[in-house]
Amino acid sequence: MVLSSRQLLILQVIIDEFIQSAQPIGSRAISKKEGISYSPATIRNEMADLEELGYLEKTHSSSGRIPSEKGYRFYVDHMLLPFHLSEKDQKLISAVFDYEYVDFEQVVQKSVEVLSDLTNYTSIILGPEVFEARLKQLQIIQLSKTSAVAILVTNKGHVEHRSFTIPAEISGSDLEKLVNILNEKFYNIPIIQLHSRMQVEIGNILNSYITNVNLALKYLHGALFSQQPDNYYMSGMTNMLLQPEFNDVEKVHSIYSIIEKEDLMIDLLRATEQGLKISIGQENKIDEMQDLSLIKATYSLSGEQLGTIALLGPKRMDYSRVVSLINLLSNQMSKTFTDW
Repeated sequence: MVLSSRQLLILQVIIDEFIQSAQPIGSRAISKKEGISYSPATIRNEMADLEELGYLEKTHSSSGRIPSEKGYRFYVDHMLLPFHLSEKDQKLISAVFDYEYVDFEQVVQKSVEVLSDLTNYTSIILGPEVFEARLKQLQIIQLSKTSAVAILVTNKGHVEHRSFTIPAEISGSDLEKLVNILNEKFYNIPIIQLHSRMQVEIGNILNSYITNVNLALKYLHGALFSQQPDNYYMSGMTNMLLQPEFNDVEKVHSIYSIIEKEDLMIDLLRATEQGLKISIGQENKIDEMQDLSLIKATYSLSGEQLGTIALLGPKRMDYSRVVSLINLLSNQMSKTFTDW
């Protein structure tokens, strides 16, 4: 069914108002809005029809209505208006790129913090290393009988050093054999696949050469993957507590538990195509995220996709402003890395 112009206006007013207030909106309040010339009775009838069509929901505690997920989806797809960012917002984002940064990580870290501060939502940025980098070389430097440093070099020139403890059951020669096999068999594979492929593809080979294979793999995995990589950036995790929807401690805890699962979030945020995507409520396949909206956009280097910018917040996100902020940040990051 095609919505009438009156229904479209009432739906837009309700969603815009609810985004700002987080309170159900009644017909009398709508009738007092500027540009609304309909009586409360007429508005009430249209709200009932919009509810029947699935665009609005009625809460138990109020006679007013709130948007449904279907309503938000319609709003995002058909009613979102271009938002003119304030001069302050634009300056805060531009300021991120005014400094003389030494490396990629500094730019992204500052970007994710500014985006979180501007929106009061949780922001996440993935760098290219997370899903683009490939193994060039792995080295283990034994410092003593009980300690060593793992050095991971990627095809993009990124180098990570990780210290770890060597148990007595693992010999230095076994570690050396393990590293040689990994370098031979897994040269140029995506770093993110390294752990799973170690288990599946070379288990038999390792058993032939190494005494305590499972223990050696366990400690090597701990050295390489236990710390959060520098290229997964998050800011504003506690911002969920500022939203009235999340005053339930258990609900917030379940959301936090998902955000902290780095591998899961990387899979969720990895973009398969360039551009911006908005997922609302149950469109997010993860149960703990079905009270949230996720907006993600890509940034690139000379047209080649580099990474993903994402915001996680309530379904009543200020979509128009947030989309404008993410687009501006994405464009600025793409330009900065192209000019690097």
